[in-house]
Amino acid sequence: MFEKILFEAAAGRFPTPDGSVTVVPQPSDREAGILSLTAHAVVFCDEDPAWIRRIIAEAPIDPFAAPLSPYVQIALAERTGRNLGNIDMLTVADRLPGAPALPLTEITDREHPRVVRALKYRDDVRAWTADGGVLALGRGVAGRWEAAIEVEPDARHAGLGRALALAARHLVPTGDVVWAQQAPGNARSVRAFRSAGYRPIGAEVLLVRHSLV
Repeated sequence: MFEKILFEAAAGRFPTPDGSVTVVPQPSDREAGILSLTAHAVVFCDEDPAWIRRIIAEAPIDPFAAPLSPYVQIALAERTGRNLGNIDMLTVADRLPGAPALPLTEITDREHPRVVRALKYRDDVRAWTADGGVLALGRGVAGRWEAAIEVEPDARHAGLGRALALAARHLVPTGDVVWAQQAPGNARSVRAFRSAGYRPIGAEVLLVRHSLV
């Protein structure tokens, strides 16, 4: 069911913005969390829906902000025994035809630090280097294609982040879209993905079993 919600959101079809909360099963054991859309929240977690709704209702904060509040996040983390991730902006972009304009070299070393990190969160991971940057692509939450980029300090302020984010749109399979998460405080990353055509969907926090470091 969470996959359907993501598919609909990617197409611009969102739940009714009435402040309600939808609770759905986790897409897999690895993936639990909270997705906050405009005046609607989706909790994807294999816990008692009645308990989840009660915790959200008890949060000492505006009801529209309650699902992503520290009160609810900590309660879910303690209940599930998982670690809390960052609250990220969730964005999506349509696939673009043809090959990327940016020259890329695929990383074949599965022990490469960027690949190792990506494999904590994603399946079917592939990664590429460009002059001064790295692009990783893999199947993350609910099987969605997710892109992550890194730009070396000496290569910043030259549009490489945008070029890497744009390249990901060419590399996903035909018929798919590509998703990306950006920490709201990472203004460079937010600007790079926005300028590459990624549109905001909402905010998301994941609860993961492994260490975040």
